[in-house]
Amino acid sequence: MAKNPQRSRIKAWYLALRPRVFTATYVPMGLAGIVALADGVFDATVFLLALVGTLLLQSAANLINEYADYRRGADRLKEAGQGMTIKNKVLEPQSVLYGAALTTAAGCAIGLYLLSQSGPLLWLIGIGGVFVAIAYTAGPFPLAYNGLGEIAVAIFMGPAIIVGAYYVMSPAVSQARIGELCLISLPIAFMVAAILHANNIRDMDADRAVNKRTLAVIFGLRAARAEFVFLVIGAYIAQALVVAAGLLPVSTLLTLITVPEALRLIRIFNTSRAVPLLHQAQGRTAKLHGQFGLLLVVGWTLSLALFPA
Repeated sequence: MAKNPQRSRIKAWYLALRPRVFTATYVPMGLAGIVALADGVFDATVFLLALVGTLLLQSAANLINEYADYRRGADRLKEAGQGMTIKNKVLEPQSVLYGAALTTAAGCAIGLYLLSQSGPLLWLIGIGGVFVAIAYTAGPFPLAYNGLGEIAVAIFMGPAIIVGAYYVMSPAVSQARIGELCLISLPIAFMVAAILHANNIRDMDADRAVNKRTLAVIFGLRAARAEFVFLVIGAYIAQALVVAAGLLPVSTLLTLITVPEALRLIRIFNTSRAVPLLHQAQGRTAKLHGQFGLLLVVGWTLSLALFPA
């Protein structure tokens, strides 16, 4: 049966956008939404606009990463990974670059509208988000090539999204509440950084060959494995501490259901160097992040339903 060219092209763009890691947007946005609902400031229209704008910027970052890694030769030796549509000659480099420009522009347009409806804090978060989306793998000092990938992702796919989304719904939020939102976001920050670090462990040999200095490449396999444990277990410890501080309902500890999967993933990354297995485990780490975030939001929703203010 002949292939449908249109369907193949749609699939190619689907792969380039890397939707399986869109949980990096869905989870912090979901958390921001439930906190806003609990505080009585939830605005569905503004929330949906912020969600679409953030997804567009994440899509832009993924496409820029696809293009920049190809141009720098970072995909040359990879055995497995997301995207790689240019390397596999499915999409043309120029098409991916145009796609990155379009999604960046669309995300910025939504951001500018939200800026007009909120206040100055969003300027800082918005400009920082666009900077990270572009500078993550592009520019003279790409963050992912200089050991700053995990830090950038933890900040901008954790506290920045949660504070930013809450802020556009409630520009009058106090500084104290912003500080609390940052603490609430810590478990998500740890877990989203674990997705990227899992990717970097899988790609260590290929990245080293092209001088892509991720933390895994800089400090070596033993430290990289320890960092993965720190990030995954750190998410659960951070959540427990935030619950103990009274900033998260006890019911959000539903996330503990995911501990067995977290331990299985730790075992894989601590014992295997097989790229196909690590590629599968990286995808499972993204799913773990999504499940962790979903259970956190479900737990908070249960608390609101059972113990309304």
